[in-house]
Amino acid sequence: MKLSIIIPVYNEAGTVLSLIEKVERSDIGDIQKELIIVDDFSKDGTRKLLEQVNHKVIFHEKNKGKGAAVRTGLSHATGDIILIQDADLEYDPDEYSSILKPIIDKETQVVYGSRFLRKHKAKYQIYYLGNIFLSFVTRILYFRNITDMETCYKVFTKEVAQNLSLKAERFDLEPEITAKIIKKGYKIIEVPISYQCRDFKEGKKISWKDGVKAIWYLLKYRFVD
Repeated sequence: MKLSIIIPVYNEAGTVLSLIEKVERSDIGDIQKELIIVDDFSKDGTRKLLEQVNHKVIFHEKNKGKGAAVRTGLSHATGDIILIQDADLEYDPDEYSSILKPIIDKETQVVYGSRFLRKHKAKYQIYYLGNIFLSFVTRILYFRNITDMETCYKVFTKEVAQNLSLKAERFDLEPEITAKIIKKGYKIIEVPISYQCRDFKEGKKISWKDGVKAIWYLLKYRFVD
């Protein structure tokens, strides 16, 4: 069995090599790892660092957004299971084994790592409350008890990936994936994960405007594909 780990990267020179090392060291038993790193036209030296990495690296010729980077990664993935991993060290690759377990045990084809099933210290209260609200909107619109719709850790089988037909370019990726997974009838199991939120000085990129857009995309994909 093979796990494809898609790592979208944009201006992460300070963390990307450490993240890749953590992914390489993560213990997932006999499962083979395939790292697919997509640099979304970084301008801070990240691209230079990635030239020395011994994994599949794809360089975008212009900045397209996280959604586009993930879609590029999906087009190169050959694994039986696919996992999305941000390059900023907010999420811990040491938790892969617990995230993968429900899929390995054939309980489901989709797992979300939920930050809200385990206590964590919120650095920005507005984003904490915003994430809770987006998950609430998801439950209202799609009749599924999702506690962390915006989580980076979305894991799914190759079959699921092939059935999603994603169009997202930027941070609309999270609501689009969730909406389409639910509408296709797949069961989502959430497992608790840890989370170390960084601040904007450290490179955090998502803004409150992306939260507003996420509500629109949840509404949009409720009625269209």
